[in-house]
Amino acid sequence: MQLQLAFTILLTAFLVALSLQTVVAVPLEARNSGIITLPLKRVEEKRSGMHPQIYLQQHLNRGLRRLARMTGRTEPSTEELVTALYRRAFPDNIEKRYSRYGVPKSAKSRAIDGPESFANKSSRKKVQHGDGVTVANNPTADNSLGLDIEAQDVGYLATIQMGTPPQNFLILMDSGSADLWVGAENCQSQGGGGCGNHNFLGVQSSSTFKDTQKPFSVTYGTGEVSGNIIQDDISIAGLVLKAHTFGVAATESVDFSGDTTPFDGLMGLAQSTLSEQRTPTPIESLASAGLVKAAITSYKISRLADAKNDGEITFGDLDQTKFDPQTLTTVKNVNTQGFWEGAMDAVTVDGKDTGLQGRTAILDTGTTLIVAPQSDAETVHAAIPGAQPDGQGGFTVPCNTNASVALTFGGTSFAIDPRDIAFQPLDVNNPNGDCVSGIASGNIGGATEWLVGDVFLKNAYFSTDVGKNTVSLAKLV
Repeated sequence: MQLQLAFTILLTAFLVALSLQTVVAVPLEARNSGIITLPLKRVEEKRSGMHPQIYLQQHLNRGLRRLARMTGRTEPSTEELVTALYRRAFPDNIEKRYSRYGVPKSAKSRAIDGPESFANKSSRKKVQHGDGVTVANNPTADNSLGLDIEAQDVGYLATIQMGTPPQNFLILMDSGSADLWVGAENCQSQGGGGCGNHNFLGVQSSSTFKDTQKPFSVTYGTGEVSGNIIQDDISIAGLVLKAHTFGVAATESVDFSGDTTPFDGLMGLAQSTLSEQRTPTPIESLASAGLVKAAITSYKISRLADAKNDGEITFGDLDQTKFDPQTLTTVKNVNTQGFWEGAMDAVTVDGKDTGLQGRTAILDTGTTLIVAPQSDAETVHAAIPGAQPDGQGGFTVPCNTNASVALTFGGTSFAIDPRDIAFQPLDVNNPNGDCVSGIASGNIGGATEWLVGDVFLKNAYFSTDVGKNTVSLAKLV
């Protein structure tokens, strides 16, 4: 009995530690067109040691916390989130359900190129970010960066330069927050020790680094950081912002400080009204400085399974080569806090209307799944043949489902690839069995609000415009 109790305590502590991971990108030179594009890279991570149900609950917990903060509601407590993870591991009779548990291993070391030439695209070398990140191809658009893919389409990263001399930083691109930060040279982990195998910024590495001595702290759906607001030079696809104001984190939670986290920091690309640092976002500063023609950020997010590695983030405009212009639809941002939220006209399954009108969707590149109110999620899955609830906020669908779920914005319907709905097999040895659904339910209290992450955004070109306060979507080509 004592052994069983000790095991239960150990497993519970382990489940608390399980959470977020993220993505990386590579920089490119300026071409003086008023547009910047960064390659979006995919992070490929081996998750053979983690059961899909545990993996699903991690994403659910992260999405629920994130949605609560976005909507100003009380977020679920740590105890509630731990309990949800525990129920996944020990259902009903508290029996051990899985053969083993494990945290996915990512690279223990990363080889980062030195400061790149901003003048010669052909000289750009691929940056190796480790086993957890799939590096993007060279961007095809002016002033763009590739978006690397983290793990199984968990997050999307790009490489920018900071400091003097400039050094590369791999940054998570997040449309659901509004602060830019990297680790400080004296960074300490909340779990003890330093902040892992990452790049850091401070007076020792940059002659233009200036500490304002003003504190900041940011709390995310998973993880938190705190430190000081500083000023230093940054370069995004060769566009240089002198003495840009942002943060360096002196303290990071283990979600960010661990070696398994592939990125060095995070760039929030929501509106600056959401900023905890009370500073303009990089895209707002680029537009104010006249380096881009408008405060527009556009995303072409890649899918790991496609093996195209063609993700990109573009600053200042939309990349017309990535989408069908005839399908471009623009809707008003209905969120007053600074998130990107648009009216969602309809939800269909195989072309049949589910009756879910009057909904809104927060579009967030930093969220992996789609999180819908419970009744809405049940309605959608009721229309998918073979779908079943798991009794804990998630659903399963047949891994070989051909069901076409589509979300409609501005009168245009955007279909989700069935591979994204069948998020991950319950049994990796049975790819034709049941899969965790990419659509989950979140009981946050917003009866008509959805949190729409990468499960959907991989299927559309996504663009935001601070000046016009609008969101645009278009079908990919």
